[in-house]
Amino acid sequence: MGLDKNAQGTVLKYVSLVTLTVQNSAVALSMRYARTRAGDMFIASSAVVMAEVVKLLASLFLVFKQEGSIQHLVVALHTQIWQQKLDTLKVCVPSFIYLIQNNLLYVSASNLDAATYQVTYQMKILTTAMFAVLILHKQLRGTQWTSLLLLTAGVALVQLSASSKAVSAATAGQNRVLGCVAAIAACCCSGFAGIYFEKILKGSEVSLWVRNVQLSFLSVPLGILTSYANDYSSIVDKGFFYGYDAYVWYLVVLNAVGGLLVAMVVKYADNILKGFATSLAIVISTVASVFLFDFVITFQFAVGTALVIGSIFLYSYEPKKPPSNPMDSNDTPERSKLIHDPHLQSSK
Repeated sequence: MGLDKNAQGTVLKYVSLVTLTVQNSAVALSMRYARTRAGDMFIASSAVVMAEVVKLLASLFLVFKQEGSIQHLVVALHTQIWQQKLDTLKVCVPSFIYLIQNNLLYVSASNLDAATYQVTYQMKILTTAMFAVLILHKQLRGTQWTSLLLLTAGVALVQLSASSKAVSAATAGQNRVLGCVAAIAACCCSGFAGIYFEKILKGSEVSLWVRNVQLSFLSVPLGILTSYANDYSSIVDKGFFYGYDAYVWYLVVLNAVGGLLVAMVVKYADNILKGFATSLAIVISTVASVFLFDFVITFQFAVGTALVIGSIFLYSYEPKKPPSNPMDSNDTPERSKLIHDPHLQSSK
């Protein structure tokens, strides 16, 4: 017997929770391990390019599933991409910014332990909110402004905990300042590109998966140019795929398909579940860092992490709408909508 709709909804929510948690924690831990393990170090910019290639192939497959046939796929791509060249060119902006973001994340993962990286990268909530206010003219609730202050304070505490000798010993030979700056810069890129992409999607009939094809289609050539601009000598001397092994290919696929997978399941997860997933990912990354990378948890780090986790739930919290009073002539539907309209949603 099949499950009824309520049971299916419950199952999908928990599947979404597990998927989001595993993806969030796996990316942080996998990138950190890839940049600290023994052996030949792969060229990070080449991994970013290959992730875009895999993402392009995955997006094309999803458009194919959506259209139902190769013929319809070709027609859809020709109509929505080639015939709308100006619209396609608009996607160049987030494409280039996402490339910069992904390269910055590798720099951050190379210089920060997985736990600190995971916590610091939650600053993308702040940058996304700021750009939403500036570009989309969104309004934030008072609780959301409070959560952003708590988030900033928590990340600051986590970064200040680097003064601990125990933490410094665990990250010897790495530049924590560079890692922190790279992570915050990546958050700024993520916030701006995400809001810009949202603005493009609004009022457009182009599907989300076709937009992802556009993003990756433009990102691949831009990524190759960026890779050669940053690592020309290394690529010429060692080769584009220097240091690649099964683990590096796993990391490439994880970075590429992980985001698409999250986009598919996130519609089944409400804000509370997304908050749980992010918080669990932080906890998992921290605990795993203790065993995998000899990370030492300090009191200051624990307080900062708690503030960040608390801010995630506070930002996602939406107060229940009070029942309207039919006797109150001032409580019109338009006024109720103005008061209770849910504003900016929590970003992943």
